[in-house]
Amino acid sequence: MNSQHAARYLVINSGSSTLKYAVFNAGDLSVEERGNTDITPDTFAQSLEAILHHAGQVAAVGHRVVHGGERFTAPVVVNDDNLTELHNLTDLAPLHQPHNLHAIDVLRDTHPELPQIACFDTAFHNTQSTLHTLYALPASLRDKGLRRYGFHGLSYEYISQQLAACASDHGGKCIALHLGSGASACAMLKGKSVSSSMGFTALDGLMMATRCGTLDPGLVLHCQTHLGIDATTLTSMLYKDAGLKGVSGLSADMRALMEHADQPAVEQAIALYCLYIVRAIGALAADLQGLDTLVFTAGVGEHAAVIRERVCAQLGWLGVNIDSNANLQHAAEIQAADSKVVVRVLPTDEEWVIAQHMRTLLKA
Repeated sequence: MNSQHAARYLVINSGSSTLKYAVFNAGDLSVEERGNTDITPDTFAQSLEAILHHAGQVAAVGHRVVHGGERFTAPVVVNDDNLTELHNLTDLAPLHQPHNLHAIDVLRDTHPELPQIACFDTAFHNTQSTLHTLYALPASLRDKGLRRYGFHGLSYEYISQQLAACASDHGGKCIALHLGSGASACAMLKGKSVSSSMGFTALDGLMMATRCGTLDPGLVLHCQTHLGIDATTLTSMLYKDAGLKGVSGLSADMRALMEHADQPAVEQAIALYCLYIVRAIGALAADLQGLDTLVFTAGVGEHAAVIRERVCAQLGWLGVNIDSNANLQHAAEIQAADSKVVVRVLPTDEEWVIAQHMRTLLKA
């Protein structure tokens, strides 16, 4: 890696219909380019090759991999053995894992000499106590890996680093809200994950764009045994047709919903979305035994002032009070002078965290 300072790191976040990528200078991790390419199964390999060629002198490729299971608690250089194990985790993240790993598989076939690094959304939550990872299940099921994992860890890791730069003790008792297409909340104590709204899969917790969030498991059993909905159909419904899309009957995009908030079903969807967030904050504040800092991040968290206002209006009992003007201007801090809780709006950057891990691993 003598030419590392002249080379680049390519970071890939592969989804079902898009390839999100970023190119970083391998020396100082400055961003050289970001992009998002629409893909289909037929064009995936061609699109990936075009991105790689466009990136130039690539020293390595890093990937966001949603699920690392119990074993992968830190980034790894991909090899045959660990890639097989990661494929075995696909059932735990069916919307994400296959696409994350497909990019790795394609590049291993076309560029076997190119180092690839896998970084996991579950890894940040490895600091949680055993108690916070448990479900009330028999040991025979727990021994098969049925436990809480937590997700969006790369985003929360970035937020933790940002808090270290702008606040003492990483914001102390902090709840971070990653509100994007997927959504979750994470309780952090001095920058370390204590608990998360997401559990065994990325379906759990907050109401999301198309995902339902927390459900009574008896409801799922009822759908299967009494309504005759098979597992495949039910999986698709809960992951792709629920959440904002399902309740509003209009759209999964919060921006589109805001434009039609006068429609009763849309208003109900927005209100329920905020209620799920407030409930999660209450539970996580109990885990932390208090709250010093509240952080909004990701697409909705960073840009939807109305959502921030509606959520915070229901948190007065925790000492949260925001400044309406600062909130409308998307200021970095939006708490009012008399607020007992610091309320921050922080952009996240999962790709930069991956590049950081790449440099650390490749220099080791």
